[in-house]
Amino acid sequence: MSARNNHHRRRIKLNPHSLFCFLLVSMLCSKQGSAQVNNHSSPPFTARLINMEAATNTTFTYNTRLHNGAATSRVYQLSASLPPGWSSSFKVEGVQVTSLNIDSEKTQDISLEINPAIETKPGKYNIPVLAVTGTDSARLNLEAVVKGTYTVTLTTPSGRLSDEVTEGNRKEIHLLVKNTGTITLDNLDLSGQAPPQWEAAFVPSTITRLEPGKDAEVIATLSVPDKTLAGDYVTNFSVKNPNASSTAAFRMTVKTSALTGWLGILVIVAALGAVYYLIRKYGRR
Repeated sequence: MSARNNHHRRRIKLNPHSLFCFLLVSMLCSKQGSAQVNNHSSPPFTARLINMEAATNTTFTYNTRLHNGAATSRVYQLSASLPPGWSSSFKVEGVQVTSLNIDSEKTQDISLEINPAIETKPGKYNIPVLAVTGTDSARLNLEAVVKGTYTVTLTTPSGRLSDEVTEGNRKEIHLLVKNTGTITLDNLDLSGQAPPQWEAAFVPSTITRLEPGKDAEVIATLSVPDKTLAGDYVTNFSVKNPNASSTAAFRMTVKTSALTGWLGILVIVAALGAVYYLIRKYGRR
């Protein structure tokens, strides 16, 4: 028994190189296995949000990240499969790109902006995104939920955008705000850009809620200062909220008052009378 143990010890002592190789291979296999697990747990192409909901006339912006897990740098070609009429653009640090180079074991942030077609119907749309390099590719499946359109129109009940006013007076103008979209509009603010020293006031100044297909009447009051020269003046009326806006250019013709006209005539007559008097008085000398 003692002889066998001594023989076994001698065999172990005679093969230290084999034991070292065995340990080295085990470590490499362990690292490779953990790397494979990491690759499966962390996809190379990811997005912070894969599902977004917005109006048809709104830009869908996705913040994505692309990781190069290869041992060398790679050039990736970027593309997105979109419904007909849609458009997209990839941006890296604010610069539009169609491809990019990523160093080994590096991750790049990529912004993807998607604009639906105006005639797009409400619904959910799948958008596959690909990053292709050589024979390899990374796929990212995004979703865009279109819920309708934000649209508002500002006009008058008759459609006429002109009127007359006398200097020094006020003029009430009836405006009509229409929700021509398919989504409810909240907190629509009215404002006006009038000529210098003119004043514009609105009742109401804010429309709290306007359902699709509905309209609301607003009374705008323009105050014209005294001694305003006769002529045409333009005031831009606006209605807006964070999602929609509209502007209407309203032309106002200012006329002078009758009293101002008679005063002008009297001044001219007085001036002519003074000239006639001076001629009669000093003309004979």
